[in-house]
Amino acid sequence: MLSVTTGALVTGGIIVTVATGNASVPDVVCPGSTVTLSGEAGPPAASSGTFPVGTKLKVTNLDNGQATTVTVNGPSGSCVLLNNAAFDKVREPGKNLIRRARVERVGGGAAPAATAGASGAAGPSGATAPSGAAGGQAPPATGEVVCPGSTVTLSGEAGPPAASSGTFPVGTKLKVTNLDNGQATTVTVNGPSGSCVLLNNAAFDKVREPGKNLIRRARVERVG
Repeated sequence: MLSVTTGALVTGGIIVTVATGNASVPDVVCPGSTVTLSGEAGPPAASSGTFPVGTKLKVTNLDNGQATTVTVNGPSGSCVLLNNAAFDKVREPGKNLIRRARVERVGGGAAPAATAGASGAAGPSGATAPSGAAGGQAPPATGEVVCPGSTVTLSGEAGPPAASSGTFPVGTKLKVTNLDNGQATTVTVNGPSGSCVLLNNAAFDKVREPGKNLIRRARVERVG
């Protein structure tokens, strides 16, 4: 059984550590990941493409010191994707993205096979290993389908249409199609995030359904 204790003070606050036998090692996971808002209702919870259902994760916003502990209740394309109630506990006003987050596994589930600083380990072609079934969607119109099973979320950031990614380098062009309404947009990756593809406000508006900040049935294609 894992026993949770507090560790030494470090930059950003106290790390929770997990004692295993005689050794005590930090259980900070998904280093470098951003944390985003799914826009989904319900009691505080998270979805994840890295950890199984039942895993408990502590998410700390290092910019305001606020933290929440949530249980993973389903899959997504991020290390951790918070629903509305959970995100409200740690958010800064007007922001749908936490760029400086600390994610700690504090119970349940199992450690990921590899933590690559994003939502999955990159394969030879640069695509992440699938976090869920692709759902038998229609074949792509163009390009290579990547990140099968990933959800696509909204960063809340301004500027012309663009995306950030934890899988593809800056300059990669990705075509994102919302399979629920047929709308598509092609964007260029301009920075890192904890998702396969995280759209800014302008890009998400091109493919969104009214009132939704999450696309559960998305097709992501690398086109350049």
